[in-house]
Amino acid sequence: MINFPKRPRLAALALLRRPLATLAFCLFSTAAWAVEPVQFSMADGSEEGLASKLRSGSLLRQTEQEADPTPLDFFAAALADYRRLTEVLYANGYYSGAINIRIDGREAALIPATSPPRDITEITVRVDPGKPFRFGAAELSPLPARATLPEAFRSGKRARAEVVLGAAVSAQNAWRDAGHAKVEITREDLIADHAAQRLDARIRLAPGPEVSFGNLILTNESKVRSDRIIDIAGLPNGARYSPADIEQAANRLRRTGAFRSVALSEAETLRDGDVLDVNAAVVDALPRRFGAGVEVSNQEGLRLSGFWLHRNFLGGAERFFVEGEVRDIGANTSRTDVALGVRLERPASFGADTTAFLRGDLLFEQEPLYDLETIEVGLGANRILTDHLTGEIELAFGYGRSDDSFGRREFSLFSTPMDLEWDHRDSDLDPQRGHFVKAGLTPYLGLSGTESGAQFTLDGRIYRPLVADRIVAAARLQFGSVSGSSLSGTAPNFLFQSGGGGTVRGQPYQSLGVDNGGTTSGGRSFLGLSGELRGKVRGNISLVGFADAGYIGAESFYDGTGEWHAGAGLGLRYDTAVGPIRLDVATPVSGSTGDGVQVYIGIGQAF
Repeated sequence: MINFPKRPRLAALALLRRPLATLAFCLFSTAAWAVEPVQFSMADGSEEGLASKLRSGSLLRQTEQEADPTPLDFFAAALADYRRLTEVLYANGYYSGAINIRIDGREAALIPATSPPRDITEITVRVDPGKPFRFGAAELSPLPARATLPEAFRSGKRARAEVVLGAAVSAQNAWRDAGHAKVEITREDLIADHAAQRLDARIRLAPGPEVSFGNLILTNESKVRSDRIIDIAGLPNGARYSPADIEQAANRLRRTGAFRSVALSEAETLRDGDVLDVNAAVVDALPRRFGAGVEVSNQEGLRLSGFWLHRNFLGGAERFFVEGEVRDIGANTSRTDVALGVRLERPASFGADTTAFLRGDLLFEQEPLYDLETIEVGLGANRILTDHLTGEIELAFGYGRSDDSFGRREFSLFSTPMDLEWDHRDSDLDPQRGHFVKAGLTPYLGLSGTESGAQFTLDGRIYRPLVADRIVAAARLQFGSVSGSSLSGTAPNFLFQSGGGGTVRGQPYQSLGVDNGGTTSGGRSFLGLSGELRGKVRGNISLVGFADAGYIGAESFYDGTGEWHAGAGLGLRYDTAVGPIRLDVATPVSGSTGDGVQVYIGIGQAF
């Protein structure tokens, strides 16, 4: 039973006339005309801010902004505004409002629908909201255990219509979270007492039975096999129903990249035993994709990268990557490096949230401190532990040959890289707030005379918006350590260097290492510190001020016996759909490893 006030009566009359007015619009033509801006006025003593809400909800105000609106457009908007403005009043707790919309002095709702105005000079809207209503009775039952209603849905509180709706939705969601998928509202008693300015709201729910999940049913064709779609979604068949499980299943399917769109919907009826099936409608993405990247530095030269991807390689949403990179093209400090890698990923291999992978990498590096050729193969798994936490473990074998400050050497290593990543940023390429932490541990067993040991790395970043989100402060801490193997017995790609775009801008690439009596190698310990202040200038343009510092030592853990260097500079960012285009100009601040200006160009923030 619903017993809302009949006022404003003009609203109801306008709604009834709409079909006739629409017909009349087709019969009359318009002539040249001009209209003054729509005038809004409120009764004295009206609540502050209510007029702004009414204007925002007015179709007349929207029509004013259109290109070349006709008198018929304004007349239709005026008739629609009786209802729209009434809804705004109800939403704010006013149930005795009076709305007058006059077109050249005539009430719009009383203008014959068959004779709409051909010319309009003036439109005025006057609203008398009346007094605000408060809740008398505010009852919603039954509720599941430990469920609570919004604080605004209480006797004596402002009786806003949106609060009543919100309370009903909140109660339904609480029952659904408790496993009752088919909860319904069976009765709504909303009675407005105009004399007392009181609204009594009584709502009854029928929770229905507690439901368990049934089958995931594919409703359309896909090139991904149906059994793999079911495995990837991981809907817990037989478990108690939960809306969160359905959303998680949809996200798992989206994460594969094999589908352009994913929609999961509950079956309309329950099967015997209160079992609920879930329908899945998926649209396949294009199976193949390729991309390329470019980054430039005046010291490190040009870096070109590219990849080719197949999203459904074996018909089970497997992802097959081929990636290549050529670095240090035209660099002042090192020769050209080449890297080539292939990777095959299979989602839902050891559970719905675990992706197994097989990879192979070939690397030819000619860095300032060493030359290295390596080949490595690995088999591992990546698991999504929570929405923000992922872990990865791998078994890998690698063989390499190096030429560095310790001479020509060969390495044969069996390693078990492990990573844990906690990503709570609001964006990967242009984070404004949040934090990111990635920790890696790689124990390695030396074969054929190669020393054994372990490498540990840590990368922590934090972002905080300042000054009305127009200025962002960002900070980064990097840490690295190698233990077990000696400096001369550690493969050069396990040692650390500092300098360049990823560590200390303003210092030449990999310019800081360990002095070994006339020759230089990487170090067994690394500490990097970076800070940025990013500020919006106008439109898509931002300026950045930054400072970086790096430390390299021969010891396994920082003890201060190594060397520091630092750099600082200014940057320019131009926002695009794929992330900001980055230009950084930096110069050395301390240390003896660099002299002159360094320039870096890329896509995305530096960190």
